[in-house]
Amino acid sequence: MKHNGARRHWRQGEKNLTSAPNASGVLGVIPGMTVMRRWLASVSVILALVAGAFAFPSAGPVVAGAAAAGGSGGVPRSEASPTAARPYGLKVPTGYDGGQAIPLVVLLHGYTSNGATQAAYFGLAAEADKERFLLAYPDGTRDRLGNRFWNATDACCDFFHTGVDDVAYLDAVIGEISAKYPVDPARVFLVGHSNGAFMAHRYACDRASRVAAIVTLAGMTWKDQGHCAAGSPVSVLHVHGRNDSTINYDGGSTPEGAYPGAVETVGDWAKKDGCSGALTATGRKLDLERTVPGDETVEEAYTGCPGGVGVALWTIEGGGHVPSFNDQWAGSIWAFMATHPKAAGAS
Repeated sequence: MKHNGARRHWRQGEKNLTSAPNASGVLGVIPGMTVMRRWLASVSVILALVAGAFAFPSAGPVVAGAAAAGGSGGVPRSEASPTAARPYGLKVPTGYDGGQAIPLVVLLHGYTSNGATQAAYFGLAAEADKERFLLAYPDGTRDRLGNRFWNATDACCDFFHTGVDDVAYLDAVIGEISAKYPVDPARVFLVGHSNGAFMAHRYACDRASRVAAIVTLAGMTWKDQGHCAAGSPVSVLHVHGRNDSTINYDGGSTPEGAYPGAVETVGDWAKKDGCSGALTATGRKLDLERTVPGDETVEEAYTGCPGGVGVALWTIEGGGHVPSFNDQWAGSIWAFMATHPKAAGAS
């Protein structure tokens, strides 16, 4: 299903963003604010149309914050924790008894979405049962329009300048889960879509020593790499639809700032990771998008990276911002994560 009209509205709304607080500190309704509301609403339209177009499977048994489900136990936390007011979903593999170290995947949703919807869309709950990893899917904060967001980069998506510290929030999520379950510190991964992808890049920049790899769909790193202080190699798989007109494959801007393109994003990570080679076609193609015929996804990867580190770009030829993934998607991105644990001594 194509939603190009809604996506065009997103791009048209990027111009003339202007807002100012009134005497009470609340953003006043001025012409630029009307444009911004229209611009942000278009994202909601895209995601709502897509959510209605597919029948997503259940995410399965979860632990939400400190509340246990299915007898799997709660996650301990203090009232001062950032998660006290913002709980999160946690899928524990069926039959897991806590007797061995286990990987953790943290899934970050797109703007206006939520963790449970993103988990269902990506199909990672079933993969967690199959491959034996914990799957956390937290929710972003609600903005003044009621949309959930992550405060990631200057381009996306704290549009109302709340300054919420989502790096600290994800620290708390990972810390609490690690206190309850024997999480393997060499196998902590982040996966994100759109705004959630921007946030995965942000967290990897700020907490590189704690992250083995990230998988990002349709969301970029900082345009100004001076903001990315990653001091430890992080493996990166970036996936992007060539025809994405919401977050452009070749880069662009939101009303808040510029973002790099897909090739630039992986190039920035390759430099930080110490890859000495070039982005090169591997010859591998994948069939991940059910509405595009054939093996539409083309893989490129950097050569000359340090042992155990990978930086790759999967381009979905003919794909958009919210691809219609088939049942190969979850297993394909997990395979990248599973083969890229944190290199020994890289923390």
